[in-house]
Amino acid sequence: MLQHCGTRKIGIMFAPIITAWLLFVAGVGTYNVFHWDVKIIYKISPVYIYKFITHIDIHRWRLLGSVILCVAGSEAMFADLGHFSKKSIKITFICLIYPLLLLCYAGQAAYISKNLHAPDFNHLSQSMPRHCRHLFIVLSLLSSAVGSQATITACFSIINQCLALNCFPRVKVIHTSKTIHGQIYIPDVNWLLMIFSLTVTIGFRDIVKIGNATGLAIICGMLVTTSLMSLIIALYWEKNLMVSACFLVCFGFLEAAYLSACLLEFHKGAWYLVVLLAVSMTVMLSWHYGTMKKYEFDLQNKVSTEWLIDISPGLGISRVPGIGFIYTDIVAGIPAFFSHFITNLPAFHQVLILVSFKSIAVPYVPESERYLIGRIGPKDYKIYRCIVRSGYCDHIRDTGHFEEQIIRSIGEFISIEQNDIESMVSPDERMIIIGNSNSRLDGNALVPLDEVDSSSCMVNNESQISPVDHDALESRNKRKKVRFMLPENSPKMQVSVRKELLELIDARESGSAYFLGQSHLVVRDGTNFLKRFLIMVYRFSEKNCRESPVALKIPHAALVEVGVICTI
Repeated sequence: MLQHCGTRKIGIMFAPIITAWLLFVAGVGTYNVFHWDVKIIYKISPVYIYKFITHIDIHRWRLLGSVILCVAGSEAMFADLGHFSKKSIKITFICLIYPLLLLCYAGQAAYISKNLHAPDFNHLSQSMPRHCRHLFIVLSLLSSAVGSQATITACFSIINQCLALNCFPRVKVIHTSKTIHGQIYIPDVNWLLMIFSLTVTIGFRDIVKIGNATGLAIICGMLVTTSLMSLIIALYWEKNLMVSACFLVCFGFLEAAYLSACLLEFHKGAWYLVVLLAVSMTVMLSWHYGTMKKYEFDLQNKVSTEWLIDISPGLGISRVPGIGFIYTDIVAGIPAFFSHFITNLPAFHQVLILVSFKSIAVPYVPESERYLIGRIGPKDYKIYRCIVRSGYCDHIRDTGHFEEQIIRSIGEFISIEQNDIESMVSPDERMIIIGNSNSRLDGNALVPLDEVDSSSCMVNNESQISPVDHDALESRNKRKKVRFMLPENSPKMQVSVRKELLELIDARESGSAYFLGQSHLVVRDGTNFLKRFLIMVYRFSEKNCRESPVALKIPHAALVEVGVICTI
């Protein structure tokens, strides 16, 4: 219930509890060391693990699966790098966490060494002095409630990375910090974690089985990390293969030993982790496979502007008044679903705008750098491409404001296209970064526009579309619709530019429609079972996605969804 507050606020609330708990168990551990066996400190020496291994048997080998639980949680620290810096994690672990846990475990070991006759019990609670047990109960309950915070935040980070790699169904990601990109909150994952936690607890009702599954999860994570790190050493750092091999053998051997010990308890709860792994991998693999196949279909079946120009006379395509916004992931060519649309219904709007959203790893993208505008085909066709760049804290939801910004940007693009051709990002595609919509063209420089002649509903700008808000005066409760007008006297404006701007204004006044492509994956006859199964899971995941492919709140009356069959 508190995860939506963000890592920073949760840390402020939870950090004192964990700090008090660690200091408490370390203090009790120190007391037990001096009270029961001071010499237990010498047992920290690695000589004793060597003696343990040299006298190994099946019983001792099984104990390794329980020993691994002593480092539970440490593997989650490195997945929290998006929430915290490397320096803070290093300092906290080396100077605080590790010494305090060492004292805690040493105190338990000292107590056990003098109470070997005691039956099976919880070593930590039994080793507590009598006058501290009430405080222990309170602190243990509070710390257990927040002890999994590192895993929760790590899970958010990993899911967010999977979304960037198209390996997880679309879910809503909320950025809780305007300064740190990695501090996020994913509501759906938060609920799933709660459901899984309750399922495990109610289903097993046995701490030993839960511990076996936890141990296998920890060691599997470490083994995968070691394997991938060896690849990083060889491929990314470009070190000698022997260095990578030595790293893999050194750490991999130890982790493989612990893994084999955990697998001995497979039938005692560890099997649950394998089931969860199989389900998760199936969802991720199917989503990645389906997404890549749809993207490949779009790339292979996209059509050029020349195709649209050549086919228009043959089909008798007519242009209807208004603006058509076509949403697509590809940034070159005409998307396949739109060619399918005009082939079956030979008509499209007077002005077409192909819109693509691209996310950038910054909190906010200023208005002066948000829109990348270009022209597709001859001017007579009035087809534009708009790439909208947004930061992870930007919220582009209101379609009315979004339309206003794009139309202003296209109007500015039309005005400066002829005079500022050298600033084009790509002369072939005629793309340009459009500045602030509240700007004017003064020669070749864009300067802020402050003067507006409200009496004539015109701006003192000789080459830009200007907004005129009439509806706001009538009713503030109604949805605002901004109308555009041109100055009456513009001697510097070319006739062709004025004509194109007026056509854009007329199209805006006629209304807008939004085109979204809905690609449906269909497998061919004779396709193997694995592909059929992956596509079936993908279609189920896509149907139940919690986040739409386009973040805009598009009115249903203006939405046109075009279905396309993708046969694979």
